[in-house]
Amino acid sequence: MRTTDFDYSLPEERIAQRPAKPRDSSRLLVFNRDNDHVEHRIFHQLPDYLNSNDVLVLNETRVIPARLKARKIPGGGRAEVLLLHRLREMTWEVMVGGSGLKPGRKLQVLNGPQAEIREDLGRARRVIVFSEAISPLLDRLGEMPLPPYIHAPLEDHCEYQTTFARYPGSAAAPTAGLHFTPNTLTSIEDKGVRIAKITLHVGLDTFVPVREDDPNKHPIHSEWCQVPQDVVQAIKAARAAGGKVVAAGTTTVRALETAARIIPQQDISPFEGPTSLYILPGFDFRVVDAMLTNFHLPRSTLLMMVSAFASREQILPLYKMAAIEGYRFYSFGDAMLIL
Repeated sequence: MRTTDFDYSLPEERIAQRPAKPRDSSRLLVFNRDNDHVEHRIFHQLPDYLNSNDVLVLNETRVIPARLKARKIPGGGRAEVLLLHRLREMTWEVMVGGSGLKPGRKLQVLNGPQAEIREDLGRARRVIVFSEAISPLLDRLGEMPLPPYIHAPLEDHCEYQTTFARYPGSAAAPTAGLHFTPNTLTSIEDKGVRIAKITLHVGLDTFVPVREDDPNKHPIHSEWCQVPQDVVQAIKAARAAGGKVVAAGTTTVRALETAARIIPQQDISPFEGPTSLYILPGFDFRVVDAMLTNFHLPRSTLLMMVSAFASREQILPLYKMAAIEGYRFYSFGDAMLIL
């Protein structure tokens, strides 16, 4: 297995710059792994593929305005800080933009507190300490951390937020969840489908391509997640009734499959903590029966995860077909349901 095995070409015009309006008017490619059957639908038709004994699992994480503009002290040169993970009240793991950002360098957040770089974690990752708690100031100082391939400004911060977002902490949106509207969720519940909710705070591995020739050598970074007891019970009840576990998004997949590995040789258990689970082809899925997901970047860990759920030989032709059929790709793009 090589990283180049997960490469593909995509015309730039296929990269979605705006979310669909309404959200559930995005397209939905439905793929059955067992017989290679493909259907082209609209997202609000998702309930057609769910049954009363199923459980749909969503990620309730909320994106924070994590991008901060700053100036270097001394000198005044421009810098940028992207908050990834809070380590302590005033200490964060971040990504930085700008030159000369080494341990000991001080920064002045524009219209905000000072900060000092304390540790170099490799590449653009740093540990920095703010002079005061930054979390309460983010709504005033921060910008939403849109991925670099989206060039159109947001009309509203809510555009890059799921309608069910609850717990702040993500540096990126769980994009499969962006398609859901309250009406879609109501239609799903009206069919008797149980909706369960986990939390996984999304880091920036979403946007980082795998640079090593061997994807096994790619350093996967941890993300905090929580799979509560009620979600575990809902999954066990669905299985006992012959239903399927449908995961909305790769983040949900990662959380559920992590919780299935807490106690070796046992079923899924409640879990709260960091996960570094790296899902590549050959992975043994213990929980997820169906995956709802967007179309991901080439050479990304997310494309590799999807290619573990269905084979690479199935997924890459589907991506080519989707591009030809005019599907929109990446964060604001269309969705795929893999059964």
